[in-house]
Amino acid sequence: QVQLVESGGGLVQPGGSLRLSCAASGFTASSYAMSWYREAPGKERELVAIITSVGNTTNYADSVKGRFTISRDNAQNTVYLQMNSLKPEDTAVYYCKGPWGYWGQGTQVTVSS
Repeated sequence: QVQLVESGGGLVQPGGSLRLSCAASGFTASSYAMSWYREAPGKERELVAIITSVGNTTNYADSVKGRFTISRDNAQNTVYLQMNSLKPEDTAVYYCKGPWGYWGQGTQVTVSS
C-alpha cells in the first residue's frame, strides 16, 4: 500500500527555517520523481520543488529558488524540503507528491511574527 506521510511543519518567525519530511512506504521513492507542492488559502496548489529519479536533478519555483532545497535519503525512503529565510508568503499547507498521483495528507507551515 502506497503511503506518503509529511511532517515537520509548524509556526516560525520570518527569516527562520523548517525542514519538512515525506516518509514514503509501499514503493521505493528513489526510483521515482518526487515533488513538494503548497496550497495557500484562496490560491491554487502550486509546485514548489521536484527531484528526479535519474541523477537527482532538482528544480524549483522561482519564488523559492536559493531558499529551499529538496533532497532524498534513500536509506530512509524519505524526501526532505529544507526551507530557509522563510517569508510570510510561504505560509501554506505543504504536500508531498509521489508517483501514480499519490499525495500525502499535508503539513501546515505558518510564517508569522
